Amino acid sequence: MLNQLILKTLPLVPKSIVYQFAKKYIAGPSLDDAIKVTNNLMKLGGMSTIDVLGEFVTTKERALHETGMCSVVLDAISKNKLSTYSSIKPTSLGLGIDFDFGFENISGLIKKANSLGIFVRLDMENSPYTTLTLDLYRKLRDNGFDNVGIVIQSYMRRSIDDVKSLLDYKPNIRLCKGIYVEPENIAYKGYQEVRDNYKKLLDLMLDNNLYVGIATHDEELIQYGLQSVKQRKLQKEQYEFQMLLGVRESRRNEILKDGHNLRVYVPFGEDWYGYSTRRLKENPQMVGHIVKSIFGMD
Repeated sequence: MLNQLILKTLPLVPKSIVYQFAKKYIAGPSLDDAIKVTNNLMKLGGMSTIDVLGEFVTTKERALHETGMCSVVLDAISKNKLSTYSSIKPTSLGLGIDFDFGFENISGLIKKANSLGIFVRLDMENSPYTTLTLDLYRKLRDNGFDNVGIVIQSYMRRSIDDVKSLLDYKPNIRLCKGIYVEPENIAYKGYQEVRDNYKKLLDLMLDNNLYVGIATHDEELIQYGLQSVKQRKLQKEQYEFQMLLGVRESRRNEILKDGHNLRVYVPFGEDWYGYSTRRLKENPQMVGHIVKSIFGMD
């Protein structure tokens, strides 16, 4: 109830005030901000993935602009020798406008990243783009690019079948719960059933020797992930944990201190307000995480 009340009043709050709350979860408006955050994470023994904010682009001109921004990110990663890779949203690069146009933009970035020795993660967006994104991934792999990974969302009912369909590629996967609001016929709605499917997916991936980014702030799933890699006697180079910037930082530091690889999602860009409000509207539970974190309860 409180979370929903906060969301309803959010449009009435001045952007300057919203930013005071949002800035903990966003590196800042510029690439330099993302570089600074990544360097600080590296000092703690952590890694990052850098993402230019922006999605659901509707014009080719804007998609080309976003592609150029992602290219600049690759240059910065290489120049600064950062322990990071690039996360890209396919719709921001034109996938939602035209598949071939989006593929041209994205494959150009993957090719450049490959020449620089940089990995690129295709973020997974909402359900209208799930199949398109998986098709994009397959086409990139079929074209010889192995420096690209995918995201699987545990709340999607199709995810088990999707992973099975990708096994021949031995994909590098970020496993998350999923944040977009989807209809019940295609997505699990119960909190525990999303957790249970997450566990099934993680087991499927690890049992098939896939590299998994165990992306979660849910303590039950963190514990399950820790037990899973221990039971399989995996080396730290065979998996990693992932978290969002600014969320459960004390737990993040504990995982790092215990010797596990951990990567933090570091978004930056002028679209910080749109990103922040969309994420809160799509997942009201995040309000609780944010309030707890603000008051040191993470």
